[in-house]
Amino acid sequence: MPSLFDPLPLRSVTLPNRIGMPPMCQYSATDGLANDWHVQHYGCRAVGGAGLVIVEATSVVPEGRISLGDLGLWDDAQIEPLARLVRVIESQGCVPAIQIAHAGRKASIGRGWEEQVSIPAAAGGWTTVGPSAIAFEGYAAPQALDRAGIAAVVAAFAAATRRAREAGFKAVEIHAAHGYLLHQFLSPLANQRTDDYGGSFVNRIRLTREVVAAVRAEWPDHLPLLIRLSATDWVESGGWDAEQTVELCRLLKNEGVDLFDVSTSGVVAYPKIPAGPGFQAPFAARVRKEAEVVVSAVGLITEAAHAQKILDEGSADLVLIGREILRNPFWPLQAARELGVEAAWPEQYLRAKPRRK
Repeated sequence: MPSLFDPLPLRSVTLPNRIGMPPMCQYSATDGLANDWHVQHYGCRAVGGAGLVIVEATSVVPEGRISLGDLGLWDDAQIEPLARLVRVIESQGCVPAIQIAHAGRKASIGRGWEEQVSIPAAAGGWTTVGPSAIAFEGYAAPQALDRAGIAAVVAAFAAATRRAREAGFKAVEIHAAHGYLLHQFLSPLANQRTDDYGGSFVNRIRLTREVVAAVRAEWPDHLPLLIRLSATDWVESGGWDAEQTVELCRLLKNEGVDLFDVSTSGVVAYPKIPAGPGFQAPFAARVRKEAEVVVSAVGLITEAAHAQKILDEGSADLVLIGREILRNPFWPLQAARELGVEAAWPEQYLRAKPRRK
């Protein structure tokens, strides 16, 4: 089985190791533009030894932002600030990726550290959209998208992909998890449509497949395409679940998706989730085995030995380190030492490199 520090090839791109930083919103942009905070934040994790850095959920349209502080790719003016991020990340031998997203009915709320309620129009908020006019708990009700609105969403994902390409990213990830727009269409808990985009499994996955096709058409053939999925809504019945996730992944692997970023939850607020170290890894393992695809595992993974175990057990091909890499940007270098692996340190920091035990 692969080591945490073995390379991972994805089309023409090779990750230098199996450690990635997942997309984690910083809520620090103005008008969708990346700034100095983003440069130091992402650059620091690249310096710290991550093989892949996925830039946070970046909205394909202004109304698709979770908050006023979200990054955007709906305007050409947003390309160069993101290209600056790409240059900083790549300068450290790390692969730069970006997640493109639309928050749907979970848009127009406070920044991550602010009260999580809908922002009124007087404070800069906007009317949200979704598959049906059903509100997420405690949020304003969205407007149900009509056919023209759905087509506009697909076109916006394609246009954002073109801008991501121009910015120089080496991978793009479609956000179809955590209760945002594409996940809303997937789950019957948010999607009660009676047209071709609701009801049956085939209809509920239609928008995700259309977005994948549109993005793949804009994204160079030699570069990898990723998708993040919530493998379960954590409800006993009536929601999106692991079985449907596996079936969707079987389809998408033949439609140009190269890596499946397996997470869970987000479409409703009430489930009691048994969160703990690696609690989502079994879902990644099931997708990897049954759909026969390349997957990443994420979810409260904090220890190097645990990350290596996930690979050893065949649960995933890549491990994404989230909150722990926020606490410790040099987690990958520390993990290498703990596992007895020689990892490349930045020359500027060699004086601080611990001696081998």
